[in-house]
Amino acid sequence: MALTPVSALGRATTRLAAGALVAGAATTAYAAWEARHYVLRERTLPVLPAGARPLRVLHLTDLHMTPGQRAKQEWLAGLAGLRPDLVVDTGDNLAHRDAVPVVTDALGPLLDVPGVFVHGSNDYFEPSFRNPFAYLLPDTGKRHTDVPELPWRELSRTFTDAGWLDLTNTRGRVRVGDLDLAFTGVDDPHLGYDRLDEVAGPADPEADVRLGVTHAPYLRVLDAFAQDGYDAVLAGHTHGGQVCLPGGRALATNCDLEPARARGVHRHPADSAPGEPGSTWMHVGAGLGTSPYARIRVACRPEAVLLRLVPIGEG
Repeated sequence: MALTPVSALGRATTRLAAGALVAGAATTAYAAWEARHYVLRERTLPVLPAGARPLRVLHLTDLHMTPGQRAKQEWLAGLAGLRPDLVVDTGDNLAHRDAVPVVTDALGPLLDVPGVFVHGSNDYFEPSFRNPFAYLLPDTGKRHTDVPELPWRELSRTFTDAGWLDLTNTRGRVRVGDLDLAFTGVDDPHLGYDRLDEVAGPADPEADVRLGVTHAPYLRVLDAFAQDGYDAVLAGHTHGGQVCLPGGRALATNCDLEPARARGVHRHPADSAPGEPGSTWMHVGAGLGTSPYARIRVACRPEAVLLRLVPIGEG
């Protein structure tokens, strides 16, 4: 008789363990499903001069493309039907050494649209397996650059041959319709490749709108662009948190940006008001991909974003 409570406890423990395994498997299956179901979001940035015609800007980031990702390629190809006025690509397009022609084919007619780009760390170096939960821990500063390079030079040539502007630690201008857009970009801050000293100084006062472009939204980059008078900064890198709490609340950003601003349109600094000197708008895209070794997302669908640029005071 004395063995009965122990046996009951054992059976209860077994049921709990089995339930946990089922719940874990269901969560993993859902996370894998969500990572493959792409969504187009639309957001508004009030940065144009009064009376200007609104611009439709397609913000692409973090494709992390491999040749076998056919569904992602087909979905991306369908975005050409949006007929944007401008494409801004904030990097991490590659996740495989053979991905450049795949990305090129998927972009298709979008490469005929005026565009600008910067690279991210995953354009430069092959992905490798890492514990995905390590992103929830404090950044150690270690960067995995001891792996083979990806063909980022080929990617750059493909984009520039199509007429897109390479913003790697440089400035440039793009004419879109009746508007003159001034851009400044930096190389990937996550790798420490950004050279803010080379692009420092006031944003071009003669342009109709001034935009900063970076892969990773590190605070030093956002601060510099805000202080120099840029109307908005576009970035990616965070994957929107990738594994979020219900409702999309991010737990981490993989940089020093706070999780509350891991995706979407926000002010920078966070407590600043529109028109306040030394402040700017910021859009962080959650991106379309993940590491090929951890194709999961939770409460954070993969996305491309159609930004509607409108006159200041509208939207």
